[in-house]
Amino acid sequence: MTYIVGLTGGIGSGKTTIANLFSDLGVPLVDADVVAREVVAKDSPLLSKIVEYFGAQILTEQGELNRAALRERVFSHDEDKLWLNNLLHPAIRERMKQQLAEQTAPYTLFVVPLLIENKLTALCDRILVVDVSPQTQLARSSQRDNNNFEQIQRIMNSQVSQQERLKWADDVIKNDAELDQNLPHLQQKVLELHQFYLQQAENKNV
Repeated sequence: MTYIVGLTGGIGSGKTTIANLFSDLGVPLVDADVVAREVVAKDSPLLSKIVEYFGAQILTEQGELNRAALRERVFSHDEDKLWLNNLLHPAIRERMKQQLAEQTAPYTLFVVPLLIENKLTALCDRILVVDVSPQTQLARSSQRDNNNFEQIQRIMNSQVSQQERLKWADDVIKNDAELDQNLPHLQQKVLELHQFYLQQAENKNV
């Protein structure tokens, strides 16, 4: 059984950068965002249910899910958000568990933005948090996604606080600095954790 390291962090924390650095070392990833896209792929049964509920305006011209339109709708309508979560979360959870069970590497990085919020911590042997200040989250997210501050703030408010997330952390990577200045430090930190997780995996499977 693969050793599972849960990787999480708030919006704009740089989870993808860190996940890619682990991937560069040959570590397999099970990524909640990738799985979430897979379960609502074009012509999938779940996408049909979403269109039935919200209408065809949440599709692109190519018949794929328009994530921005759907996000805007559910963040301002709590009952719609609840309906969508009840539809998607069980399907996403099952597919992620299946993918984790299929892994044969010593350890797997389980990349989940809402690891704590969606109560997925029990699937992990260890939890790694990418930590940044709320100010960095706002600045990065508005720059990256062209989202307005209000929408980013809503997303941040729907996630656990920085303090709560850190309570769950076994390991922490601080990532407030700009990537071009910080990359060598991040690479070194990831390499150290990689060696540590390989050792932990070996100890678990003895």
